[in-house]
Amino acid sequence: MKGAAAVAGILKQEGVECLFCFPINQVIDAGAELGIRPIMARTERAVLGMADGYARATSGRRIGVCTVQYGPGTENAFGGLAQAYSDSTPILFLPGGVPEGRTGVKPNFDAVLNFQQVTKWVARVNRVERIPEFMRRAFTYLRTGRLGPVALELPWDVMLAETDEAALTYAPVKGTRAMADPADVAAAVKAILAAKLPLIHAGLGILYAQASEELQEFAELLQAPVMTTLSGKSAFPEDHPLSIGSGGMAWPRAITKYLAETDLVFGAGSSLSISSFAAPIPKGKVGVQLTVDDRDLNKDYPARHLLVGDAKLVLRQMIEEAERQLGRDGRRGDDRVARQIKAIKDEWLAEWMPRLTSAEVPINPYRVVWDLQQAVAGRDVIVTHDAGNPRDQMTPFWTARTPNSYIGWGRSTHLGYSLPLALGAKVARPEATVLHVLGDAAFGQCGMDLETAVRNKIGIVTVLLHNSCLGGYDKHLPHATRLYGTRFLSGCYSKVAEGLGAHAELVEKPAEIIPAVRRAVKAADDGRPALLEIITKEEPVFSR
Repeated sequence: MKGAAAVAGILKQEGVECLFCFPINQVIDAGAELGIRPIMARTERAVLGMADGYARATSGRRIGVCTVQYGPGTENAFGGLAQAYSDSTPILFLPGGVPEGRTGVKPNFDAVLNFQQVTKWVARVNRVERIPEFMRRAFTYLRTGRLGPVALELPWDVMLAETDEAALTYAPVKGTRAMADPADVAAAVKAILAAKLPLIHAGLGILYAQASEELQEFAELLQAPVMTTLSGKSAFPEDHPLSIGSGGMAWPRAITKYLAETDLVFGAGSSLSISSFAAPIPKGKVGVQLTVDDRDLNKDYPARHLLVGDAKLVLRQMIEEAERQLGRDGRRGDDRVARQIKAIKDEWLAEWMPRLTSAEVPINPYRVVWDLQQAVAGRDVIVTHDAGNPRDQMTPFWTARTPNSYIGWGRSTHLGYSLPLALGAKVARPEATVLHVLGDAAFGQCGMDLETAVRNKIGIVTVLLHNSCLGGYDKHLPHATRLYGTRFLSGCYSKVAEGLGAHAELVEKPAEIIPAVRRAVKAADDGRPALLEIITKEEPVFSR
């Protein structure tokens, strides 16, 4: 058996059904022989992004696996790997490598040296008989502790080397989960219950632990308001009376109020990182932090009570402890916080409704976000934003009702990353309606991979907000724009999409949005990706 066949066989044992790839690697063909579907993209970054979306759509329960050729393929993949690392996505990246005899010889690219800062673990398979060992360690890291990408470089000659099939024994890996110290749980819950107005700050760890049910139960027991991070958006149902929304670079008004007024923040499944893309927490507020990674503890915000463990297991411990201290019904029935949240939301939405329902031409992008939700109401939806203005216009106003119905990202902000994320999510959950919203600048970074969707019959809906400029960059490029028009863009993207084989429409009037979205969704349901090019105004106002 050749090394590539051994790798493919282990992937098959681990339940891998598809392999995102571009353009060559011995594992592609070896996997295809075993029924692992290769999905060829147009760029290496898209390969990583598709694996990322695939894993995110399933809370990391299905690992996104991807591969590229050695040399330029590995080099081009760096950006996608860095993006996945920033959002702790469990993907297995299998780049090719130069023959072992050329390792370390310039100018050959060394994945092990160069990927150390953007992976949870990176290694080179140096002998064919060690393949099971390396793969076992890779899947262990992918399923244990804080999740993140793992890279295994596969040297060309090692993949071609022959070995005894009988010696390549392998058993699929099961992950491990940990609970917190019961004494620490008791002290943390006591502190939360003693607070006048505790606020739950929920992160991506809730989604990866599949702990949304426990989070909701704990919040209801305490009658505490819940906000999510940008990457944690959808971890708590945003139509719930205790939800105050998601705090990214833009956020609903209720988040501002409760961050200011709370006397204790409980970071649940959250790294509590300071970032431009995270609503800032005032000093002295963090009382409790629960994370799966001890490196997050006291990193940016000092906390008085520290809990390390799986969010689902630890929240169950906290529920049982709260019931012991409060009684089984807790504070259920006391709807004062819920009524206050509703009043704030109603006032805030009333102020924004002129934009959300605007009849302006060119179309206001907030009208697009509002109408898009109406058009897909009642469907099983996965939606994601791109970097920049689409993210900040969507996240405060899109109501995420179920876990993983919204893929929020932004610790790194690669323009164009939403399209491969949507592709991967659709492959993972073909029954869902998958949409992504991006700007014309972002389309320049990813547009050709719309053909990937066409060729592979991946029916996603691309909503392109075309305002002919880099939105918000006037403050960064005032002189270059005045003298040379640097931030302005041009093009007709619906024609590009049509040329690539997608269903494509140009939308110029607000009344056309909902009918066009429904036609696009119909095309996507039939396996044909769709692009809606919506001519919008530049909108400089955000909810903060």
